[in-house]
Amino acid sequence: MTYISPKTLTFEDFLCQYQDNPRYELADGELIDMEPTGPHETVSGKLATQIGIYLVAEQLPWFIPRTCLIYPFADTATVRRPDIVVLDETVLDCEPLWQREPVITLGRSIKLVVEVVSTNWETDYARKLEEYALLGIPEYWIVDYRGLGGVAFIGKPKQPTFTVCHLVEDSYTQQKYRLNQSINSLLLPSLQLRLDDILPR
Repeated sequence: MTYISPKTLTFEDFLCQYQDNPRYELADGELIDMEPTGPHETVSGKLATQIGIYLVAEQLPWFIPRTCLIYPFADTATVRRPDIVVLDETVLDCEPLWQREPVITLGRSIKLVVEVVSTNWETDYARKLEEYALLGIPEYWIVDYRGLGGVAFIGKPKQPTFTVCHLVEDSYTQQKYRLNQSINSLLLPSLQLRLDDILPR
């Protein structure tokens, strides 16, 4: 992840210039190049497919948008672009921007966010964890398929780790899963998933 802003951008500036470019998000007015790689997209694509199949099988009124921005706090110029977002279609009428832009501002519209870790692991494990909790998003998954996160987050020895963060009141409890372990989600309780299933071949 690289900070590249020569000047501070507003939310409106970002939408105008970068809304359709999946490389970028905004943090406190600073443009961030998320530097996605092919393997990163492989993992997020495989996981989105697994979640999508589950949503259809369970006949849930939820879906995964092709593109979606999260504008969490009106008083800060921060716009997140998670790797996967699961939205609740039944409440999107309350979203003030949705009819014009694929932008979510209300936490209750979001059932799940997923971040696939790359070089920006600090942001995924710390800042986004706090932002998504403050928004009230029920689950947040951190998919650290290369074991890049700090030892404080994924333990020793560092290894591929899938962290399920479940919201309890206003903060997340965290459960870590390694290779060959079945991942448990309170949100998607019958989902059959292991980290092994979504790794690049």
